[in-house]
Amino acid sequence: MPPLDYKKQARRLYLPSAVPAVVDVPEMQFFMVDGTGDPNAPDGEYSHALELLYTLSYAVRMGGKKGAFPAPDYLEYVVLPLEGLWWNSGQNPSADKNTFRWTSMIRQPGFITAEAFEYARSNAMKKKPHLNVEIARMASFAEGLCVQCLHTGSYDDEPATLARMHVFMEQSGLRPDTSGVRAHHEIYLSDPRKTPAERLKTVLRLPVLKA
Repeated sequence: MPPLDYKKQARRLYLPSAVPAVVDVPEMQFFMVDGTGDPNAPDGEYSHALELLYTLSYAVRMGGKKGAFPAPDYLEYVVLPLEGLWWNSGQNPSADKNTFRWTSMIRQPGFITAEAFEYARSNAMKKKPHLNVEIARMASFAEGLCVQCLHTGSYDDEPATLARMHVFMEQSGLRPDTSGVRAHHEIYLSDPRKTPAERLKTVLRLPVLKA
């Protein structure tokens, strides 16, 4: 049996059209790290958060295969892509990136438990002691009603796609809703280290309410 791949199971969430559309995003669980500052800063908070999230996510996946923690419902699966919630991103793309606030996160299957998360943190402390595992958390996130669209190209070119999304929202009787934990949301389907900027694929998602 091939590994469980949520990107294929839930294509509407991870492989949307380049045409803006409404989607109702269900509750899911994530490993999360909060931070501030320019995501492009070398050796900054953001790069540390990404290394930590991938380290924890792969530790859980491999630990489950080895039976390193209780997981009676464990299935082999594909690690999901990196995601990010952003303030001052999208709604104000000209903002100084040093003022950005963000939550970086990687979705985890429902059968990953708190015990599995603690195993991953302990494993990371041993293998990568330079990582601050205390800043990571496991939490559920129910995003709800959103408008989303696939953006192809540089991250700096996102404002044009976001403008089309806002036009669609107005035509559909929707308005932005960034209350609480809801925020500009990005899902990174491409590896920027290996993919030319003009071919990067990113899911852009904006939380909305009916006007």
